Amino acid sequence: MGADSVRVVADKVQVSQRWMIPFGVLLASGAAGLVTGFAVPVLGTAAAVGLVLYFVCALSAHVRVRDPKIAGAVSFLALAAAALIADLGYHNHW
Repeated sequence: MGADSVRVVADKVQVSQRWMIPFGVLLASGAAGLVTGFAVPVLGTAAAVGLVLYFVCALSAHVRVRDPKIAGAVSFLALAAAALIADLGYHNHW
């Protein structure tokens, strides 16, 4: 909580540092939801959708301020999208 690296990124993308803890809670909830999704598939699907939306917003925040270091956001968005696609494919929601 209050890591310097988080503060630097928050300042870079012009997001209030007060939002970093709620964003961290969202990320932790998404990760827990993905793991819980092995037992409750609908929860895993919801968590994957939520993480994709989270990282789309994170990527848009970096693009908005023309941050050239968006590789992390793109990577995590790709991983969240892959988790969603794998979930939908495995549970035959196509």
